[in-house]
This record gives sequence, structure tokens and C-alpha cells, in this order.
Amino acid sequence: MAKTTLDLKGMSCPMPIMKVAAAVKKGASGDVFEAVCDDAGFEPDVHAWCKETGHTLNSLTKAGKDITVVITKK
Repeated sequence: MAKTTLDLKGMSCPMPIMKVAAAVKKGASGDVFEAVCDDAGFEPDVHAWCKETGHTLNSLTKAGKDITVVITKK
């Protein structure tokens, strides 16, 4: 199981979720992806994307404008 960290700060919708999707696609089942983004649209996007794709959203935390998510590939 590999862990990948993505810095998506400064990107605006839809780029952050597209970058997450591309990274997860390259990973193997069970790989963990941590992404940090400062675009408010990322939160609803990541919830919808995980629900649609079946990947697990392990956590979502906020610190100021930063939204950090941890996702496990199904």
C-alpha cells in the first residue's frame, strides 16, 4: 500500500478533483491519497466523487482555508 500526497493549493474547480482522480487512477487498490486544497468547491466535489466512484473518504479536515482529505482507493 503506497501513500501519495497531493498539494492542490491555488487550483480552482474543477482542477483539484481532476488531479485527485488522475492520481487515484494510477494507484493500486488499497493505496492512500492525501490531498490539500484551498478551493471551497473541493469539499462537495470530493464527497460526490467518492460516492460515485466507490473510493473511501477516510477523513476530511479543515484548517483555515485548507481542506485536507485522505482517500483509500477501492
